[in-house]
Amino acid sequence: MMSKLKYSEGQLLSHPTQPTETAPIGLHPLKLNGQRDGLRYVPKSYQRDRPAPLVLTLHGAGGDAEGGLNLLRPLADDFGIILLAVDSRGKTWDIILGQYGSDIAFIDEALAQTFRCCTIDSARLAIAGFSDGASYALSVGITNGDLFTHVIAFSPGFIAPAGQKGQPRLFISHGTYDSVLQIDRCSRKIVPQLQRARYDVQYREFNGPHTVPAAITQEATRWFIG
Repeated sequence: MMSKLKYSEGQLLSHPTQPTETAPIGLHPLKLNGQRDGLRYVPKSYQRDRPAPLVLTLHGAGGDAEGGLNLLRPLADDFGIILLAVDSRGKTWDIILGQYGSDIAFIDEALAQTFRCCTIDSARLAIAGFSDGASYALSVGITNGDLFTHVIAFSPGFIAPAGQKGQPRLFISHGTYDSVLQIDRCSRKIVPQLQRARYDVQYREFNGPHTVPAAITQEATRWFIG
């Protein structure tokens, strides 16, 4: 009952711990759900005795875990980042459809599994996403700022945190020619709102449509790794 209440409030319960299992190197399904599941990518350089940075990546509306993972997959080996991606329970993330709940519960399950089998650097733990996934990343990241140290949002549409915990650092990018989520009514409103709330925001605009240029993912990753 308590966990259901927490999930309806957008709160994740899992936190990094000493792993009791060993995750295989490479890309593997989570095998937590037969239809809408997720993926985890463990880079070649991963060693159990060395905590690794982790990014939870979220796809856009109508997408899947592979789409979310592909946001940062080309950079994972170079930067030694573990990537975790999940499918939304519905066509997009729960808060966008009305309220927190089912997606928070599944994300918590996926994080718990990853924490059991991977040694995670709790000082470099990010949530990232594109489009609807970016809106969800900002919302969940701010709600769970005691877990996530960084939030990466590529072309977000809005923010809807259930509360504010901690002070995660934020990276936001948006294309000036975005016709799906227009920059003037999205990031150019979101960023000042977050700055007024005293969040550390790294903001990048680029000349382009509703997409994530390689130069932006490079910059975001370098910013995250520090």
